[in-house]
Amino acid sequence: MHRRARIESLCLRQLGCDTGPVLTIIRIRVQIGPMIICVCKAVSDRHIRTAVDCGATSMRDLSRQLGIGTCCGKCVPEARAALSASLESPSQPDALAAA
Repeated sequence: MHRRARIESLCLRQLGCDTGPVLTIIRIRVQIGPMIICVCKAVSDRHIRTAVDCGATSMRDLSRQLGIGTCCGKCVPEARAALSASLESPSQPDALAAA
């Protein structure tokens, strides 16, 4: 089951007073299990990470391998974000092998 927690607060400062009350922005995202990116094709973020590990480097690759963005297209922005995150971070098995 997915668990996501988001806590957001607004940053407030009184104009002209640096010592005024300040609330910082806090975002916490806890994710247990895969997050579904494309409902039409039932593709999760784990599927995207696996596709990247197998050589996918673009949305075109994801579209060909997983069918992302071929139905309604609402998943494309989140799929791009997941692709970028997967390309930026090393895969877990490689990170463990390097340690």
